[in-house]
Amino acid sequence: MSNTLRALRHRNFQLFFGGQLISLIGTWMQSMAQAWLVYRITGSSLLLGSVGFASQFPVFLVAPIGGMVADRHNRQRVVIATQIASMILALILALLTLTEKVQIWHIFVLAALLGVVNAFDIPGRQAFLVDMVGKEDLMNAIALNSSMFNGARIIGPAIAGILVAKIGEGWCFFGNGVSYIAVIIGLLMMRVQRPARRAPAASPWAHTIEGFRFVFHAAPMRAILLLLGLVSLVAMPYTILMPIFADQILHGGARGLGILMGATGIGALLGALTLASRSGVHGLGRWVALSCAGFGVSLILFSLSRNFWLSVALLLPVGFGMMLQMSASNTLIQAMVPDHLRGRVMAVYSMMFMGMAPFGAFLGGALAHKLGAPLTVSMGAVACIGGAALFALQLPKIRVEARELIVAQGMTGGAPAEEMTTGAARD
Repeated sequence: MSNTLRALRHRNFQLFFGGQLISLIGTWMQSMAQAWLVYRITGSSLLLGSVGFASQFPVFLVAPIGGMVADRHNRQRVVIATQIASMILALILALLTLTEKVQIWHIFVLAALLGVVNAFDIPGRQAFLVDMVGKEDLMNAIALNSSMFNGARIIGPAIAGILVAKIGEGWCFFGNGVSYIAVIIGLLMMRVQRPARRAPAASPWAHTIEGFRFVFHAAPMRAILLLLGLVSLVAMPYTILMPIFADQILHGGARGLGILMGATGIGALLGALTLASRSGVHGLGRWVALSCAGFGVSLILFSLSRNFWLSVALLLPVGFGMMLQMSASNTLIQAMVPDHLRGRVMAVYSMMFMGMAPFGAFLGGALAHKLGAPLTVSMGAVACIGGAALFALQLPKIRVEARELIVAQGMTGGAPAEEMTTGAARD
């Protein structure tokens, strides 16, 4: 346990962890309540996907700028600014909903604005982790950050399911807005020694392109990000379609939606804790391939289920495989990237993880409108399994370069391990 929680020995990460946990519970409350509000107002799977598109498409467009800002400016201040902006947007949505003036276009506009905020928040927050804990505990901090995200994913939808059924969606949005106070206070209390960074001689445009160039020429990083983008495009839309499964297929209503999302969160939490218990990066490439394939298989079985509690059980391995792949990918990328490029490379990660999701949400919503949600989810899962197989075939070719990149950043903590191998012996 002490090894699993070792990043919490840093005071700054303790403050971040506590405040962010409270805030993320509110975020998941809003996510579930917003999906249900859209579905209640419109009854349309296409509009469910369209709102998902509006909330995440700005990440794809603006994340490169967000990554550049994270590398050129104080990351702590960047994250504080994004949290304040997110709080304001949540309170506006709460006011509109509680006064019964909310319309679907309001939700679209606020979702798009939140997407712009996230385009700065995600690369800034991911790059800020190393400023809080240093390189020694960075990989553990990444895993604990994912654990916190998914612990909130269990609690938030469960609370939202009860609140939506009892008093409506507006109070979920209000609770989310208030929850940002905790993380803002935690960030203001931190004493972070900002590492010295060279003043960029290049223009912001050239500075941004430098991050893309690094990713393009690093074969291991390119392979990881392509697989991540594929999964976000074809498999992650199942979350957007969850209200349809909860209501039309499994007949669980708003409370059932909260249980289903909570089950995914439990599985994802277990996946993140599994990664947190590791002390090195050896074998993570194999974990990425296996967890991605397992995610796809579990998702196919979920799409075929018509029993509520069986579907709940199947969402445990769905969440486990999804989060293990995402967290292991994040860990490997952060282990390979130089610190002066960290924000920009994490921006590319954001584009693949969240930036591809809107295209998937829109495509998933459109396909579900024509083919039905179960067939749409199963088709994406099959593509996910195919991507995992192709990634596994590439592992022997990219392991040497991956090892060289990780050793160059001093992230192994000892002799270089064959991080991307599928079981070869160490040199």
